[in-house]
Amino acid sequence: MGHYIEVDQNVNVYVEDVGEGTPILFLHGWPVSHKMFEYQQIELPKHGYRFLGMDLRGYGKSDAPWNGYDYDTMAADVDKVVRELDLQDVVLVGFSMGGPIAIRYLANFKENRVQKLVLLGAAAPLFTQRDEYPHGLEQSGVDDIIANLKSDRPGMLKDFGGMFFHQDMPDAFSDWFLNLGLTASPHATIHSAVALRDEDGRVDLASVHVPTLILHGKHDEICPFEFTSFMEEGIPEATVVPFENSGHGLVFEEKEKVNHEILQFLKR
Repeated sequence: MGHYIEVDQNVNVYVEDVGEGTPILFLHGWPVSHKMFEYQQIELPKHGYRFLGMDLRGYGKSDAPWNGYDYDTMAADVDKVVRELDLQDVVLVGFSMGGPIAIRYLANFKENRVQKLVLLGAAAPLFTQRDEYPHGLEQSGVDDIIANLKSDRPGMLKDFGGMFFHQDMPDAFSDWFLNLGLTASPHATIHSAVALRDEDGRVDLASVHVPTLILHGKHDEICPFEFTSFMEEGIPEATVVPFENSGHGLVFEEKEKVNHEILQFLKR
């Protein structure tokens, strides 16, 4: 089952909806779609959970307006989805860019319906380096990504995919993963890269008042594992689980462990 939810005037986002039970709402990373969570989609409903995969605006099957790729707007889109589908006691899962968007949602919408939070390789609290935050890419590095997106988006995304994984991935898988990124709107891909470069979510962490599971690859070259120390310190009820054999793509590289950790967290 799929839903199209109007989140703004003439802007609809797509939500995949599979199974019944406690709703688990997944927010994907840059620049893919809900399809990156297929190994969770085929597993969670077997255990009595409802999988919901939201395509953020500009990605997958969702509309791609020119504006609205900042975290505040994306968080407001999440709120529209939760309320339109009347989701209760939601478990919110954010991967990479979806992580800080999930956190911003909890910060901006105090009357949310979230009972637990899962952060997967999250680009939080900051994706790029700042004073007193020496981790992640330099802001100029994201400028280079944006320039390459404007000149050769397929080549840039192929190179990005090469950084994504610690393990060697099969060619067929790499082709599939590249295609996920190529289905995104080109302007959404660029504008979201600007958000990743410029957004600062450090003040948002203290607004997370639900149990939080942080799963992160030890070999992550996109969102370094050092990010987890800031998330763990800033989120009151946070637990970090390192993935020793993964880079940024832990949901693929150690998918069985990801699913096991999420299911154990759901049962607590």
